[in-house]
This record gives sequence, structure tokens and C-alpha cells, in this order.
Amino acid sequence: MSTETYLPPGLPIPVPESDGLSKPYWSGLQESRLQVQRCGGCGTWQFGPEWLCHRCHRFDPEWVEVAPRGRIYSWERVWHPVHPCLKGAGPYLVVLVELPQAGGVRMLGNLLGDPMQEVAIGAEVEGVFEHHPQAEPPYTLMQWRCVA
Repeated sequence: MSTETYLPPGLPIPVPESDGLSKPYWSGLQESRLQVQRCGGCGTWQFGPEWLCHRCHRFDPEWVEVAPRGRIYSWERVWHPVHPCLKGAGPYLVVLVELPQAGGVRMLGNLLGDPMQEVAIGAEVEGVFEHHPQAEPPYTLMQWRCVA
């Protein structure tokens, strides 16, 4: 379990909503597993978490583990801090990753490595579980790195 972190300390700790909707996602990350929702009725994949299927409106889509691999769908190099603790930490890269194994759902994350690296739409990436066991409560982030 790596304790190396990408972003500086001081950011708000991500926690599930009070109704527990995203708890399986965050719990899965702590176990180094990426999970997204899939409807047991129509098979539609979706992310972010919802109580019902976006397609058939069936309640309680299932959480399914998927490989943390995808392709860059879009990206941005962030120069301006969006939180006080990020002052002086830029630039950094944010990517929108499409997960082919999960019906093409997309999720945001940081792209690890040189913030000035060339980024290509369609480039293959793999997930990196960034664990924060010292935080209260402990949490894990999904970061991304290009596949060589």
C-alpha cells in the first residue's frame, strides 16, 4: 500500500453522502478496487452513483468491479488553484477517462507525472490507488498514469 501522494495535504476529505449512495465506490477504492454501477435489469453502466438506472429507471443498480484501465477522453492543464492548499502546486493535469470495460462511462482524475507532459486524446491510462490511511477518516483517491 503506497503512502505517496500527488496533491498537497489540506484538501477536503472525500466522504460518502449522508445517505450512503457512494459508499461502495469509496470503500472499493480503499480495497484497491474500482467499482461502477451497472443495472441488473437492462445492463446499463453508469457513473456517478445514482439510486436508479439512467436508462430503465430500475432502483438500486449493482456495484461491479472493473479493471482500472481506460483511455483519455478529454483533459485540462490546471494553472489556477481551486483550493487554498493548491496555491503554488500548479500546474497539474486533470483527465476525463473513458472505461471501455464499463460501457464507456467516464470519470475524472489527475494524470500523474510531469504536469507539462504531452497529453493525447485516446491515450491508454491505468488507475493508481492513492491511499491516505493517516487521514481521519482514511480514504483513497483514484489517480491515473499513462501506459507506456
